[in-house]
Amino acid sequence: MSRRIKVLFFVLTIASLILSACGQSGDVTPIKVGAIFDLTGATADVGTPYSEGVKGYVEWLNAKGGVEGHPIELISADYAYKVDVAEQLYTQYASEGVVAFMGWGTGDTEALRTKIAEDKLPFMSASYSAALLDMTAAPYNFLVGTSYSDQAIIAVRWAMEDWASKGNTDKPKVALIHHDSPFGQSPVADAQAYAEANGVAFTNLAMPKGATDYVAELAQMQTFGANYVIIQNVSSPAAVLLKDAKSQGSDFQFICLNWCADEILVSLAGDAAEGVIGTIPFAPPSSPVSGHTDPGEFLKTKGASLEAKGLHYSQGWWTMAVMTEGIRRVLKDGKEVNGENIRAALESISNFETGEVTSPITFTANSHRGNNSLTLFKVEGGKWLEVSDFISAD
Repeated sequence: MSRRIKVLFFVLTIASLILSACGQSGDVTPIKVGAIFDLTGATADVGTPYSEGVKGYVEWLNAKGGVEGHPIELISADYAYKVDVAEQLYTQYASEGVVAFMGWGTGDTEALRTKIAEDKLPFMSASYSAALLDMTAAPYNFLVGTSYSDQAIIAVRWAMEDWASKGNTDKPKVALIHHDSPFGQSPVADAQAYAEANGVAFTNLAMPKGATDYVAELAQMQTFGANYVIIQNVSSPAAVLLKDAKSQGSDFQFICLNWCADEILVSLAGDAAEGVIGTIPFAPPSSPVSGHTDPGEFLKTKGASLEAKGLHYSQGWWTMAVMTEGIRRVLKDGKEVNGENIRAALESISNFETGEVTSPITFTANSHRGNNSLTLFKVEGGKWLEVSDFISAD
């Protein structure tokens, strides 16, 4: 037998063995996951890095062999923060056989929850509305981030403690100013209930869409006598508010909930962001935790850095990682990869570690609230610096 024939025979034998092994180990077809992102709409500034984090995790995972040998096939599109487009894309991807779904905004996630329940598709989004924790109305929605309500309660709790630490014997007055949408309104009722139950005077007001200044809103909060102002909005309008407050000499202590507690706020507001407190469920890159290692090293291979991408990249990365953990458990148990089995697997997750990017994640059959704890950060020298251990909502 010639050398060339021997080599060919060897190659064919190896190929045959590989195919045989694949046949014995079972199907290795891709696992389809649907996703919608805001890349060009009203929240594209934070939606883009979040989407890159989700996609980055999938690429990183597939390069390492996928989930139990199965690659993830992420099917996604830009829905430009439009609810009707979200509904259209969701229906399309569900018909194409996705077994799980990664969403984005509050309005579209809440609009889809009935359909999600009917289709039995596990769904994680970047909305942390407490309405999505209703196990009757939203049995297939899972929250990885601390809910907006829990964030706002932690903010009020911190305001009370901070006020007392300054020697005050009375209770502070708290205002919550928010985006004029379901996203913005989401934590208002729970924050008000918590504040009033603890003797804290509370008011809330909307930030008009498209406003170029918030002088009138600042005047209303000044008349109310607010000591602390909680902001439930994205970074761009929040930065305008902070700049207006600084130019007027206002002495409010501002507290940003997670969508304005990011690097974008610091970049846009500059010195006006100094001293702002942030309720941040996902640790920013300025906080050196082990959960930043994998995304950071992956980005280096792309000529980028986690510091440049920001905390929303890590947020998308770890949200996809948690969904993937549910899929992994289904495969390890030898079960069919479908929505019902992924939901059951997610509900078995207890104290899932994200390398301190978040507090440990736990889901049960009775609760899809991943956690109710977060770390407080403060802008000092243009960076978000950690100023507390994990704090839980009461």
